[in-house]
Amino acid sequence: MTISGHPRSWSCRWLPVLLLLLLRTSRGPGVEGVTHYKAGDPVILYVNKVGPYHNPQETYHYYQLPVCCPEKIRHKSLSLGEVLDGDRMAESLYEIRFRENVEKRILCHMQLSSVQVEQLRQAIEELYYFEFVVDDLPIRGFVGYMEESGFLPHTHKIGLWTHLDFHLEFHRDQIIFANVSVRDVKPHSLDGLQPDNFLGLTHTYSVHWSETSVEHRSDRRRGDDGGFFPRTLEIHWLSIINSMVLVFLLVGFVAVILMRVLRNDLARYNLDEETTSGGSGDDFDQGDNGWKIIHTDVFRFPPYRGLLCAVLGVGAQFLALGTGIIVMALLGMFNVHRHGAINSAAILLYALTCCISGYVSSHFYRQIGGERWVWNIILTTSLFSVPFFLTWSVVNSVHWANGSTQALPATTILLLLTVWLLVGFPLTVIGGIFGKNNASPFDAPCRTKNIAREIPPQPWYKSTVIHMTVGGFLPFSAISVELYYIFATVWGREQYTLYGILFFVFAILLSVGACISIALTYFQLSGEDYRWWWRSVLSVGSTGLFIFLYSVFYYARRSNMSGTVQTVEFFGYSLLTGYVFFLMLGTISFFSSLKFIRYIYVNLKMD
Repeated sequence: MTISGHPRSWSCRWLPVLLLLLLRTSRGPGVEGVTHYKAGDPVILYVNKVGPYHNPQETYHYYQLPVCCPEKIRHKSLSLGEVLDGDRMAESLYEIRFRENVEKRILCHMQLSSVQVEQLRQAIEELYYFEFVVDDLPIRGFVGYMEESGFLPHTHKIGLWTHLDFHLEFHRDQIIFANVSVRDVKPHSLDGLQPDNFLGLTHTYSVHWSETSVEHRSDRRRGDDGGFFPRTLEIHWLSIINSMVLVFLLVGFVAVILMRVLRNDLARYNLDEETTSGGSGDDFDQGDNGWKIIHTDVFRFPPYRGLLCAVLGVGAQFLALGTGIIVMALLGMFNVHRHGAINSAAILLYALTCCISGYVSSHFYRQIGGERWVWNIILTTSLFSVPFFLTWSVVNSVHWANGSTQALPATTILLLLTVWLLVGFPLTVIGGIFGKNNASPFDAPCRTKNIAREIPPQPWYKSTVIHMTVGGFLPFSAISVELYYIFATVWGREQYTLYGILFFVFAILLSVGACISIALTYFQLSGEDYRWWWRSVLSVGSTGLFIFLYSVFYYARRSNMSGTVQTVEFFGYSLLTGYVFFLMLGTISFFSSLKFIRYIYVNLKMD
């Protein structure tokens, strides 16, 4: 439904200001300082947004519906977290005073045209809910009531709630809890209105205050808010047990089976070298096979080395970013019941961790003989920011065209752009300079010949596609159950609070990726194929593709989302999510393979 209606010096100068601004604006409703009231003091109730219950990211301003509205709308100053969460608060006509009960006070009288009634009918049929905010406490309810019964005859009744009961709990001079209900109210029917007629409505409200022994809002039991949205997820032992079993099997496979095979290989190759050391000189690999024979090619630098280093740099950045967000959640540094706080933390950490991407990319690029380091820095800083900007532009344009509050205002766009230009990009350059200057030679344990060795034909099960399938599916299976709960939180109404389990599963994911990468790299080298550089990134990085395929399954089978606005946002950001996982796991996979290859060739006697 559409409702109408010099860089481094600059960064050093503006960095403290921007960080203070982001930290100040990372709050969400319910986390500001609690206001202290006296009896009879006015309590401002802000109207916020409305939207379909099953489409969390499709929200519109409350006053875009034909509802009681003041002559001059006064908006509340919002934090960055609130704006990113789609909040657009404005003062309402409700008059509430601290500890003063109100019974059926008239809010306004309205005369609705048939067009306005149809607008309300569509909103009710799409299960629109509203969100108000009182003293930074969100309160929610449905716009109206819909009833369908029978097959023959079929009845379809639409009703609008014209009376709201507000229930507020206080402790001394603080508001602890707020809720709204329509339990004892009958809806006003919106059926049967003629096209040229008007519908007269009188909106009323009641306010009931009660004292509670709960001293702080955080002491109130989770989920004790009327049950409009689910508040928490239970501990899902199936996911934990499944992940643990898979990790133990994979680690056991790598540590026991693979190490035994390696020990046998090293013993055989080194024995052969001792027996042939007096005869063949430098060409000692005659008659050998397996990974020993490619020792003069295994450290041959790959094509597109600049792009490879950029992938590794951005992947390292997102590894630090993901770990930082989970650790911040574990330490309780932001309210876990609001997406806005996490969004603000992610923006802040992304800007600060740009130095990691610049350092890792430039450091490794210099090690493997790269010379165009300026181009490497530009590629690194663009590898994620450009796809993100393009995706966000499409999503934001769709929101803007449909009048959704999820469309960011110009001031917020300028703020985020400023953060990237004055913090993110300069830190990438600074990190790149340090990485380039601190880079040591690659120091390969084997010297590389000028002429590349011919690679023998490979069996089908050692192809890139098979390696990507195996290397992507196993890490995905380790997080598949947990992934449902994450999707239910981001794209649904669940509230995720099990950050300890999330940190554990994140560590499992990285461990599985590293183990699979080592195993697949060994199989590839055993087939005398030394092109492991990009293969190691693609094999486990393909987990991102499985995550995107899962998002398609989730949208079709596990959610009730619909409509252009929600669909474009879901698939746009799901693509970005899969891309981020590709970068992270590809980085873990590459460095695990590199460490493994260095180990086996260092222990191989070649003189």
